[in-house]
Amino acid sequence: MNNDTLPLLSARTNPHATHLVVLTGMSGGGKTVALRALEDLDFYCVDNLPPALLPQLVQAVANRRRRLVAVGIDARNRGADFAHMPQVISELAATGIEVHLVFVDCRNEVLIKRYSETRRRHPLAERGVSLAEAIGKERRLLRPLMAIAERVIDSSDLNVHQLRRVVATDYAQATEGMTLMFQSFAFKRGLPLDSDFVFDARCLPNPHWQPRLRPLSGKDEPVREYLDGQPLVAEYLADTRRWLDTWLPRFEADDRSYVTIAIGCTGGRHRSVYLVEQLAAHYRTQREGVLIFHRELD
Repeated sequence: MNNDTLPLLSARTNPHATHLVVLTGMSGGGKTVALRALEDLDFYCVDNLPPALLPQLVQAVANRRRRLVAVGIDARNRGADFAHMPQVISELAATGIEVHLVFVDCRNEVLIKRYSETRRRHPLAERGVSLAEAIGKERRLLRPLMAIAERVIDSSDLNVHQLRRVVATDYAQATEGMTLMFQSFAFKRGLPLDSDFVFDARCLPNPHWQPRLRPLSGKDEPVREYLDGQPLVAEYLADTRRWLDTWLPRFEADDRSYVTIAIGCTGGRHRSVYLVEQLAAHYRTQREGVLIFHRELD
């Protein structure tokens, strides 16, 4: 069942429990990207671990007082390992561990295109086996895991940044405290529909009108130096920080696990990017779980 529109962690999830996310799915679908997104949320991540070693890994990580673990398991493991996965997951869950099996799927034609563009070799593409046949073999091998997954993410129409954002949104509830997503965007391309707060930076001096700065972005040093020297930008940044410092704790006290702060300018390349980078740097000194997404750059 594809339940990729449902939140993975429900309100009944114990945020203080040990969480184990088992990532599996089609090779080329984006499991590595998803694993990195969890690493950004302070999960202890291991790729290509044999399922039989899951209990030992969780115990070892727990001994180090880490409660967030993510493991990537794919077709490089033996078929017998997949057959034992349901039993391993059941035994771990019986010990009180919150186990989440996530399947990253992708349409066959998109997988073929991705492999053709990257010229990578499919792990099941042995001599005399075509790419299409290898993908079909892998899908049959993983079908039992897909059937018991509590979350199926179809990455066919997502770029790597969008996939990271989907995973981060799902798992923010498992992290300590409230996760902040700072997002830059261009008003001319529309508002981000999933934003909790939107700030308009179009009133600020625009580096676009400086010929030497126009090709750059708010992440580049010349643009940062230009905006650093603008008193109006400093005042805007201080006021925004003050407002967020006042109200974010209220949302956190209300058990909010994830808040998206969007900052827009005309083109989404200079002012909004600069402000997002500055705000994220400020809050990273105070908390974990601060993420950045530049819609027009990524």
